[in-house]
Amino acid sequence: MRAFAYQRTTQIRDALNLVAQHDGARFLAGGTNLVDLMKAGVESPARLVDIRSLALGEIGETPDGGLVLGATATNSAVAADAQVRLRYPALSQAILAGASGQLRNMATVGGNLLQRTRCAYFADPSEACNKRVPGSGCSAINGAHHNHAILDWTEHCVATHPSDMAVPLSAFDAVVRYETLDGTREIPLSKFYLPVGNRPDRETALPDGALITAVVIPATAVARKSRYRKVRERASYAFATVSVAAALDVQHGLVQDVRLALGGVASRPWRARLAESALRGGPATAERISAAADVEIAAAEPLRDNAYKVTLARNLIEAVLTELAADAGEEGNG
Repeated sequence: MRAFAYQRTTQIRDALNLVAQHDGARFLAGGTNLVDLMKAGVESPARLVDIRSLALGEIGETPDGGLVLGATATNSAVAADAQVRLRYPALSQAILAGASGQLRNMATVGGNLLQRTRCAYFADPSEACNKRVPGSGCSAINGAHHNHAILDWTEHCVATHPSDMAVPLSAFDAVVRYETLDGTREIPLSKFYLPVGNRPDRETALPDGALITAVVIPATAVARKSRYRKVRERASYAFATVSVAAALDVQHGLVQDVRLALGGVASRPWRARLAESALRGGPATAERISAAADVEIAAAEPLRDNAYKVTLARNLIEAVLTELAADAGEEGNG
């Protein structure tokens, strides 16, 4: 690991100024991703500005009944919060599925959204990786890519986004709030992550030097009836092969609202809007759920060794939505 300067601050403005004044400075919160990448030689910030002492760790309500998750709130705190568990159960489930207890105690909301891909070629400085070194190539395309993207990839990068938390946040239309020296801004999570394109090193729309201060989740009744399901290669701590965050509201036999997002299939959390549109307004039958899964996965373009993900994603969508529809039927009968 290269030598670096370290400073701790208790004020947002001071943190922003420190990063703006020093080339190669980075914010440090839990460090569960950044420090690992520094040890591997992938990241080499000249200065770390520790933001854990900023007053950004609260979890509170919005005036309309949504929630605000402070950027330095730990994953453990968010997963255990009573209102998160009641109003957005899929979010709590995703966080608990996302890492070991020790990591959840350190990892933060803002850091979770900004974590880098776990592609082995990205983490190895001896390999070609356009995300790490633009223009160097992508070793994964013809290499070991069984757990890489099946949607929205390009010849420049086939890596997947690693966050579990971001998948239900995508389904629930979360908004990222951030601070710059020019003031406070917000950006929908749907626009926060950039498409791969020909510059996979540009991962988010966050301006240089900006500091995430919170994630705002709008009030949505359907989120109370949500579920997160993750398939991984081992039962212990592992990143998603495919994951699904889904919510379904069925009234009088018709789908009033549905939310669906996938993880492990693209370079960003994948909002399954085609499947949502196919279901909304009609009966929640097995046939329509199956057809919705088909229409969403129709655009998949698997690589040489990950075609199994197409079937897995399709079946996982169908399974989770079927379970939610069955729950809705039992509530109606009750």
